[in-house]
Amino acid sequence: MKQTACVPLQTRLQRKLATFSFAVALLMMVGCAAVGPDFVPPDTDLPDGWQTALRDGLRAESLDPDLLARWWLTLEDPLLTRLIEQAIADSPNLRAAAARLREARARRGISGADRFPTVNAAAAATKNRSSENTGIGGESELYSAGFDASWELDIFGGVRRSVEAADADVAASREDLRDVLVSLTAEVALNYIEVRSFQTRLDIANANRDAQAETYRLVQNRFGAGLAAQLEVEQSRYNLESTRSEIPSLNTGVEQALNRLAVILGQPPGTLNNFLSERRPVPVTPMELAVGIPAQTLRRRPDVRRAEWELAAQTARIGVATAELYPKFNLLGSIGLESLASSDLLTAASRTYSIGPSVSWRIFEAGRVRRQIDVETARQEQALIHYETAVLTALEDVENALVAYADEQDRRRSLSQAADAAERAVELARNRYRAGLSDFQNVLDAQRSLLSFQDQLAISDATVTSNLIRLYKALGGGWSPIAASSPDAPTAP
Repeated sequence: MKQTACVPLQTRLQRKLATFSFAVALLMMVGCAAVGPDFVPPDTDLPDGWQTALRDGLRAESLDPDLLARWWLTLEDPLLTRLIEQAIADSPNLRAAAARLREARARRGISGADRFPTVNAAAAATKNRSSENTGIGGESELYSAGFDASWELDIFGGVRRSVEAADADVAASREDLRDVLVSLTAEVALNYIEVRSFQTRLDIANANRDAQAETYRLVQNRFGAGLAAQLEVEQSRYNLESTRSEIPSLNTGVEQALNRLAVILGQPPGTLNNFLSERRPVPVTPMELAVGIPAQTLRRRPDVRRAEWELAAQTARIGVATAELYPKFNLLGSIGLESLASSDLLTAASRTYSIGPSVSWRIFEAGRVRRQIDVETARQEQALIHYETAVLTALEDVENALVAYADEQDRRRSLSQAADAAERAVELARNRYRAGLSDFQNVLDAQRSLLSFQDQLAISDATVTSNLIRLYKALGGGWSPIAASSPDAPTAP
């Protein structure tokens, strides 16, 4: 009898499921398009070329992606290459950016899970006693076990828009990782150049100190022979002591630059002192460099790409908010066993089930949903403004780097000629003074000028290379060297 009674029950269940499936299919056909705006990349009006006149080796040819990805190789400095590779492996900032990317991917997985049903399992064994004062009294036992499931049908695309926003967030986090890498490689190189610049300036100061010390001894000897005045001795001495006073501050500059570089690499201060103790000149810039056109730069710059993905994510969130205006359809169901006796729990008579749709619709919330849509729309406008600002900033960075790189080369050429002339002037002034044909003031002025011009030339040499590094950074170079096997490796655009 029990088996016979189950046949019409299963038939009714199948009919209900078929009717509900047809209704669901109809609703999904009607509401296949997600509500809210679709993202359209902003149409940016860009100039055809750079406003700065290209000179001193700068060319408007297409960028070489491989060269730009590892631009530091053009400086041909093996120590710099090793430092950058170490920074990529150990930098705290890069590890933090990689962690943010993993977080975004995990959040995307959370959003994607909303597309699927949720299933729960439960089991219970309870013993109850009712009050005798209610007129019932007595004890009873209840045993149950089963599964229940729920599934929200994404008719109006709220979940799809949420996943779309999460996908854009992942892409934005990936571009953030690339942007950190661009900044990291540039900062390592700039601090390395600063170390070499201070070391060069320190060597110049030491060489001038030694030359001035020799001049001081010469003046003392002449004074002892009655050929020089006490004034000349004191002038020679304060010139020497003035140069000596520059050396401690230059030493401090070397140590501080080394400490900053070590911290960027994720190491304690002082770690690199022995590694970079050997004096080496500032790396020389390449003779020519292709800088491309503005459109290529914007496609390459991670900060611009990140701003565009953030705009896409915010556009999708308008759809998430808009979906709250519409009804929500859910499919609910449960199947299980219930019995007053544990011995009967696993029998056919203990089976229970329930299945059916549910619909909920926010009828009145005093405009809360529409205000949330307004909030997301305003945030989208902010994201668009942020994107437009990122574009302008990128163009400004390149234009500034182009003019700074070219103009500093002009300055370096003039300083080089001035330093050569000052060096010859010192030699001539010393010889004339030694021969008694000129007073000591000429020697003093020539030595001061030589130290000044040599120091400025060393600074200019470093500035030219630093400006080239800033130009590479402005062009968006340096974010490709993460190993392709890394789970957080940026993919090609």
